[in-house]
Amino acid sequence: MSFSGTVQKCKACDKTVHFVEMISADGVPYHKTCFRCVQCNGKLVMSSYFQLDGSLYCKPHFDQKFKEMGGISRIPCDKLASKLSAMFSGTQDKCAVCHKTVYPLEKVTVEGEFYHKQCFRCAQGGCKLTPSNYAALEGNIFCKPHFAQLFKEKGNYAHLTKTASMKKSSEPPVEKTVVDQVTSSSDHEDHVESKTSDS
Repeated sequence: MSFSGTVQKCKACDKTVHFVEMISADGVPYHKTCFRCVQCNGKLVMSSYFQLDGSLYCKPHFDQKFKEMGGISRIPCDKLASKLSAMFSGTQDKCAVCHKTVYPLEKVTVEGEFYHKQCFRCAQGGCKLTPSNYAALEGNIFCKPHFAQLFKEKGNYAHLTKTASMKKSSEPPVEKTVVDQVTSSSDHEDHVESKTSDS
Protein backbone atom coordinates (compact mmCIF):
# COMPACT_ATOMS: atom_id res chain seq x y z
CA MET A 1 0.00 0.00 0.00
CA SER A 2 1.42 3.40 -0.88
CA PHE A 3 0.82 6.91 0.34
CA SER A 4 -0.87 9.27 -2.05
CA GLY A 5 1.17 12.16 -3.39
CA THR A 6 0.36 15.82 -3.58
CA VAL A 7 0.83 18.52 -6.14
CA GLN A 8 0.70 21.37 -3.64
CA LYS A 9 3.70 23.70 -3.55
CA CYS A 10 5.15 25.34 -0.45
CA LYS A 11 4.54 29.10 -0.57
CA ALA A 12 7.99 29.81 0.88
CA CYS A 13 10.25 27.60 -1.30
CA ASP A 14 7.88 26.65 -4.16
CA LYS A 15 8.78 22.94 -3.84
CA THR A 16 6.29 20.06 -3.54
CA VAL A 17 4.84 19.65 -0.05
CA HIS A 18 4.08 16.09 1.08
CA PHE A 19 1.27 15.68 3.62
CA VAL A 20 3.57 14.43 6.37
CA GLU A 21 5.64 17.63 6.25
CA MET A 22 2.85 20.15 5.55
CA ILE A 23 1.45 22.98 7.63
CA SER A 24 -1.52 24.85 6.22
CA ALA A 25 -1.83 28.48 7.33
CA ASP A 26 -5.08 30.09 6.16
CA GLY A 27 -5.31 27.40 3.48
CA VAL A 28 -1.79 28.07 2.18
CA PRO A 29 0.60 25.08 2.33
CA TYR A 30 4.12 25.32 3.81
CA HIS A 31 6.80 22.79 4.70
CA LYS A 32 7.13 22.61 8.48
CA THR A 33 10.74 23.72 8.06
CA CYS A 34 9.73 26.70 5.85
CA PHE A 35 7.10 27.97 8.30
CA ARG A 36 9.29 30.87 9.48
CA CYS A 37 9.19 34.61 10.11
CA VAL A 38 10.26 36.58 7.01
CA GLN A 39 12.18 39.08 9.19
CA CYS A 40 14.22 36.94 11.61
CA ASN A 41 13.81 33.48 10.03
CA GLY A 42 12.62 32.20 13.43
CA LYS A 43 10.56 29.00 13.39
CA LEU A 44 6.82 29.62 13.82
CA VAL A 45 4.05 27.46 15.25
CA MET A 46 0.35 27.43 14.36
CA SER A 47 -0.67 29.05 17.64
CA SER A 48 1.66 32.05 17.38
CA TYR A 49 2.14 33.22 13.82
CA PHE A 50 0.87 36.38 12.17
CA GLN A 51 0.25 36.94 8.50
CA LEU A 52 0.30 40.31 6.76
CA ASP A 53 0.12 40.79 3.00
CA GLY A 54 0.86 37.09 2.44
CA SER A 55 4.02 37.08 4.59
CA LEU A 56 4.51 35.26 7.90
CA TYR A 57 5.78 37.02 11.03
CA CYS A 58 6.57 36.26 14.65
CA LYS A 59 4.79 38.53 17.16
CA PRO A 60 7.66 41.04 17.70
CA HIS A 61 8.22 41.52 13.96
CA PHE A 62 4.50 41.67 13.22
CA ASP A 63 4.13 44.42 15.83
CA GLN A 64 7.11 46.26 14.32
CA LYS A 65 5.74 45.95 10.76
CA PHE A 66 2.30 47.02 11.92
CA LYS A 67 3.75 50.17 13.54
CA GLU A 68 5.79 50.96 10.39
CA MET A 69 2.62 50.78 8.33
CA GLY A 70 0.98 53.36 10.58
CA GLY A 71 -1.36 50.93 12.28
CA ILE A 72 -4.74 49.77 11.19
CA SER A 73 -5.49 52.82 9.03
CA ARG A 74 -3.10 51.61 6.31
CA ILE A 75 -4.87 48.24 5.89
CA PRO A 76 -7.79 48.49 3.46
CA CYS A 77 -11.04 48.35 5.46
CA ASP A 78 -12.77 45.87 3.19
CA LYS A 79 -9.85 43.44 3.42
CA LEU A 80 -9.73 43.78 7.20
CA ALA A 81 -13.49 43.37 7.55
CA SER A 82 -13.61 40.27 5.37
CA LYS A 83 -10.68 38.71 7.25
CA LEU A 84 -12.33 39.42 10.61
CA SER A 85 -15.73 38.18 9.50
CA ALA A 86 -14.16 35.01 8.12
CA MET A 87 -12.64 34.32 11.53
CA PHE A 88 -15.98 34.45 13.34
CA SER A 89 -18.73 33.86 10.81
CA GLY A 90 -20.20 30.56 9.71
CA THR A 91 -18.25 28.24 7.50
CA GLN A 92 -19.03 25.18 5.44
CA ASP A 93 -15.98 23.28 6.72
CA LYS A 94 -16.89 20.22 8.79
CA CYS A 95 -14.63 18.29 11.17
CA ALA A 96 -13.61 14.90 9.75
CA VAL A 97 -14.09 13.32 13.20
CA CYS A 98 -17.24 14.84 14.77
CA HIS A 99 -18.75 16.26 11.55
CA LYS A 100 -19.58 19.58 13.24
CA THR A 101 -18.69 23.01 11.85
CA VAL A 102 -15.02 23.94 12.20
CA TYR A 103 -14.32 27.66 12.59
CA PRO A 104 -10.97 29.11 11.47
CA LEU A 105 -9.76 29.85 15.00
CA GLU A 106 -10.11 26.20 16.04
CA LYS A 107 -9.23 24.54 12.71
CA VAL A 108 -6.36 22.19 11.91
CA THR A 109 -6.08 21.30 8.21
CA VAL A 110 -4.16 18.17 7.22
CA GLU A 111 -4.46 15.70 4.37
CA GLY A 112 -7.11 17.98 2.83
CA GLU A 113 -9.38 17.38 5.85
CA PHE A 114 -10.45 19.79 8.57
CA TYR A 115 -10.36 19.00 12.29
CA HIS A 116 -11.17 20.78 15.53
CA LYS A 117 -7.94 21.03 17.53
CA GLN A 118 -9.52 18.84 20.24
CA CYS A 119 -10.65 16.23 17.65
CA PHE A 120 -7.20 15.95 16.03
CA ARG A 121 -6.26 12.72 17.86
CA CYS A 122 -4.64 9.35 17.13
CA ALA A 123 -7.12 6.76 15.79
CA GLN A 124 -5.34 4.05 17.80
CA GLY A 125 -4.67 5.54 21.23
CA GLY A 126 -6.52 8.85 21.26
CA CYS A 127 -3.26 10.76 21.74
CA LYS A 128 -3.48 14.50 21.04
CA LEU A 129 -1.76 15.32 17.73
CA THR A 130 -0.17 18.36 16.13
CA PRO A 131 0.51 18.95 12.43
CA SER A 132 4.15 18.00 13.08
CA ASN A 133 3.64 14.65 14.87
CA TYR A 134 1.11 12.60 12.94
CA ALA A 135 1.04 9.95 10.24
CA ALA A 136 -1.96 9.42 7.99
CA LEU A 137 -3.16 6.39 6.08
CA GLU A 138 -6.36 6.14 4.04
CA GLY A 139 -8.17 8.91 5.90
CA ASN A 140 -7.08 7.80 9.38
CA ILE A 141 -4.60 9.72 11.49
CA PHE A 142 -2.17 8.23 14.00
CA CYS A 143 0.55 9.49 16.30
CA LYS A 144 3.94 8.46 14.95
CA PRO A 145 4.74 6.08 17.87
CA HIS A 146 1.45 4.14 17.50
CA PHE A 147 1.79 4.11 13.71
CA ALA A 148 5.32 2.66 13.96
CA GLN A 149 4.30 0.20 16.70
CA LEU A 150 1.32 -1.10 14.74
CA PHE A 151 3.36 -1.45 11.57
CA LYS A 152 6.09 -3.40 13.41
CA GLU A 153 3.52 -5.75 14.98
CA LYS A 154 1.88 -6.79 11.72
CA GLY A 155 4.42 -5.87 9.06
CA ASN A 156 1.85 -4.15 6.84
CA TYR A 157 -0.71 -1.38 6.92
CA ALA A 158 -3.91 -3.34 6.23
CA HIS A 159 -4.83 -3.85 9.88
CA LEU A 160 -4.31 -0.16 10.71
CA THR A 161 -7.19 1.01 8.56
CA LYS A 162 -9.38 -1.83 9.82
CA THR A 163 -8.63 -1.01 13.47
CA ALA A 164 -9.26 2.70 12.95
CA SER A 165 -12.53 2.13 11.10
CA MET A 166 -13.72 -0.24 13.82
CA LYS A 167 -13.06 2.43 16.44
CA LYS A 168 -14.95 5.00 14.35
CA SER A 169 -18.02 2.81 13.82
CA SER A 170 -20.60 2.54 16.55
CA GLU A 171 -21.03 -1.19 16.05
CA PRO A 172 -18.85 -3.51 18.12
CA PRO A 173 -16.09 -5.24 16.12
CA VAL A 174 -16.80 -8.77 14.93
CA GLU A 175 -14.19 -11.19 16.27
CA LYS A 176 -14.54 -13.56 13.34
CA THR A 177 -13.51 -10.89 10.84
CA VAL A 178 -10.29 -10.17 12.70
CA VAL A 179 -9.50 -13.89 13.09
CA ASP A 180 -10.27 -14.51 9.41
CA GLN A 181 -7.97 -11.67 8.42
CA VAL A 182 -5.09 -13.01 10.53
CA THR A 183 -5.71 -16.57 9.30
CA SER A 184 -5.84 -15.59 5.64
CA SER A 185 -2.73 -13.46 6.13
CA SER A 186 -0.78 -16.35 7.72
CA ASP A 187 -2.09 -18.79 5.07
CA HIS A 188 -0.77 -16.42 2.43
CA GLU A 189 2.65 -16.33 4.14
CA ASP A 190 2.70 -20.17 4.38
CA HIS A 191 1.75 -20.36 0.70
CA VAL A 192 4.57 -17.99 -0.25
CA GLU A 193 7.06 -19.95 1.94
CA SER A 194 6.10 -23.31 0.41
CA LYS A 195 6.40 -21.86 -3.08
CA THR A 196 9.87 -20.56 -2.28
CA SER A 197 11.06 -23.83 -0.72
CA ASP A 198 9.72 -25.86 -3.67
CA SER A 199 11.87 -23.85 -6.08
